[in-house]
Amino acid sequence: MFHLLKHVFLPIDRIISSFPRAFILAHMLLGTVLVYMSPRSNLAFLVLITSFFSLYHFPTDRLFKLTAGMVLTLLIFPVLGVRNIFYLEVIFQISVFAALALGLNIVVGFAGLLDLGYVAFYAVGAYLWAFFGSQQYYVLPFAPGTQPSNLPFLLPGDAFYLFMFIAIIVAAITGILLGTPVLRLRGDYLAIVTLGFGEVIRVLANNLDKPLNFTNGPQGITPIQRPTMPEWVVEGFNRTFGWIVGHDVSPADMYNVMFYLMALLVIVVIVYVTKRLDDSKIGRAWTAIREDETAAIAMGIPLVRMKLAAFAVGASFAGVMGVLLAGSRTFISPESFSFMQSIGVLAMVILGGSGSIPGVILGAATVTILNLQVLQGLSLYLSQLRQSDAVIPIINFAWANLSTQLDPAKYQRLLFGLILILMMIFRPEGLIPSQRRKRELSGEENVSGE
Repeated sequence: MFHLLKHVFLPIDRIISSFPRAFILAHMLLGTVLVYMSPRSNLAFLVLITSFFSLYHFPTDRLFKLTAGMVLTLLIFPVLGVRNIFYLEVIFQISVFAALALGLNIVVGFAGLLDLGYVAFYAVGAYLWAFFGSQQYYVLPFAPGTQPSNLPFLLPGDAFYLFMFIAIIVAAITGILLGTPVLRLRGDYLAIVTLGFGEVIRVLANNLDKPLNFTNGPQGITPIQRPTMPEWVVEGFNRTFGWIVGHDVSPADMYNVMFYLMALLVIVVIVYVTKRLDDSKIGRAWTAIREDETAAIAMGIPLVRMKLAAFAVGASFAGVMGVLLAGSRTFISPESFSFMQSIGVLAMVILGGSGSIPGVILGAATVTILNLQVLQGLSLYLSQLRQSDAVIPIINFAWANLSTQLDPAKYQRLLFGLILILMMIFRPEGLIPSQRRKRELSGEENVSGE
């Protein structure tokens, strides 16, 4: 009887165990086909990008997840991205903000320090490569807009790779210099000081065009060099994937692919370093500081040193992404490093789950897609309706009379504010909470329930 039941239920167990893999592969295939057939469809892109969530959510073995993730990130996204370069730009933005959110997660999620000027370290890395990788060194004696057009570049473009490592050191030192005088503060006082530091960096970038023109002021620095793109890379990509893409890929498109892959590599390194730190003595010290600074001091934890370590590590992540931003854009200006950028990155951390690595990445993807695709797409759709003769049924209201002040893209801050309020009420631990944070909140609920 036992052998008969075994033969009956064994195929069922195999079917059940293979369902997650089949669903993930079907999700990936459906998203790929939809994007390939409709390269400009936002809905198709959302179907494809959410396959990462299926890959994370469904229980499968690590080898399958690793293989499927590599196929998505290293094959499907680059090939489909060059068919519609805007998709690749969205993915690059997600990667950049995911790295920034992971860095801020060290400061806010692990150490419990509220930093409202985090974008300042991003600016340090960007302006570091912008100065040395452009003609700005030779522009120092000239007022903005008066320099000759035939000035040489200070360093070759391939020095970009070296400056990715230099930016880690410079940004970490900047974080230590910021933290040394202010980390004895706590809570709101620390937040106000870091906010002021972020604004100081932005104002300096905006005004350091005299008496020596270091930053070119509000006009920004351009052109900023990119590393050399070998011809065989473009030719090899066209030979291998040209028939899928449908046209020859230009070097400019390959630069987008290259910077996307570099951002992806930086994220992998950041995730590895973050996980190692979280499981180390430093990570446990950060947790103790976040929970109770007085108790942490009583247990012999060097408070200032651990806080400085959190600031330095988080700042280094932002610094390297600043170099990537400057190289990919070939132009930077102070407007890219406003206070609202810091708030946006903080919103990603809170939305995804403070202290959670996958949650923070999901938060960065959600906020970026809402910004660049959903809200912008709705605004473009309303703009098209205004140019048509269509009317709203029942009320007989012409779309042409709809005010431009109602465009969804203008209310992104309002939308994010509402999202954060709802998150704090219904899911304070975030979309994908860390296990420690989940236990803490459930423990509080049990105590209050008692």
